[in-house]
Amino acid sequence: MNIPEEIKKLVPEMTAWRHELHAHPETAFEEKWTSAFIAGKLKEFSLEPHTGLAGTGVVATLKAGSSRRSIALRADMDALPLTEGNGFAHRSVNEGRMHGCGHDGHVAMLLGAAKYLSAKKDFDGTVHFVFQPAEEGGGGADKMVKEGLFDKFPCDAVYGMHNWPALPLGQFGVRPGPMMASSDKFEITLSGHGCHAAMPHTGVDLVVTAAAIVQSLHTIVSRSIDPVEPAVVSVSILRAGGEAYNIIPDSVFMRGTARAFSPATQEIIERRIREICDGVCAANGARAKVEYFRNYPPTINDEAQTSVCAGVAAELAGKDNVVTVKQVMGAEDFSFMLREKPGCYVFAGTGPLKDGRALHNPKFDFNDNLLPIGAAYWSALAAQVLKG
Repeated sequence: MNIPEEIKKLVPEMTAWRHELHAHPETAFEEKWTSAFIAGKLKEFSLEPHTGLAGTGVVATLKAGSSRRSIALRADMDALPLTEGNGFAHRSVNEGRMHGCGHDGHVAMLLGAAKYLSAKKDFDGTVHFVFQPAEEGGGGADKMVKEGLFDKFPCDAVYGMHNWPALPLGQFGVRPGPMMASSDKFEITLSGHGCHAAMPHTGVDLVVTAAAIVQSLHTIVSRSIDPVEPAVVSVSILRAGGEAYNIIPDSVFMRGTARAFSPATQEIIERRIREICDGVCAANGARAKVEYFRNYPPTINDEAQTSVCAGVAAELAGKDNVVTVKQVMGAEDFSFMLREKPGCYVFAGTGPLKDGRALHNPKFDFNDNLLPIGAAYWSALAAQVLKG
């Protein structure tokens, strides 16, 4: 692993930062302590933090040389609404909040790169260090963009990285084009005339109607989408009736998620959900209210920028440790930034998994051995893209 000695010397400091961040997790748009912590460290590196974008976002700019080229490096910083199951010294002190996805490590790695680059300045251009709130469902990247992130901090390309327990430590996962799926949500409310369960002919059986809708929704992917186009439609919540065993309810509520890698597939899924609900309800004498929410778009890597990132990772970790990963049906709000600027999102291996402690698990803890690798990757990427 080709890690600069100066970054190796930062490992104890980065580890201490990471542990402090892990102990003080904050969820979407509530990252006030985290924001202040990051801003304080940036000031120590003689950088001027800009705060307030998306409420708690932090951005700092570092310039070197005379080039007008610029890039942005992004780390997400929010935690999950999850009760931690670990007992180590740096476990969460905020009950019901936990860094169960490794964003504490993402922040520590980007801070390490900021400190190294501030001292080294071995590039020609401008680097924006972007610390983003609310990745976990809050769409913080979208909010930062809408509030003028790329107007206030213009850049030619934007880059992101996520720790990935499914890959061995020291490996990088890349993929040009669509890498992670969109994340849409839908809610379906059925209504009709409730009745006694012994006399179903006197009302509308919304439980049977809901069952038919659920079954039909799961045919969207198999019968309405091109078989070679990945997609997922899942009903995750279904609420019907109360405690009585002999009452057919007059309303049923369903909620679910849809995933795809292209806007065209998203359009098909939404249209078919509405058509299925209308058709099944018409056949059963029920009514349906369908609400469909476009949440996160697909994460689509620019091919040229992916090639650059793969080359940087190969120089750092060796060519054999840069692998093309499969598409992931999970979503990532870095996608909003990639809709505005060319760039690339990579996975950095932290495996192997121990005792099933994957991302979003109460026993998860970021692998501190990734800290110098991640900081070195960010630093080398800046030097490569902004060559003198």
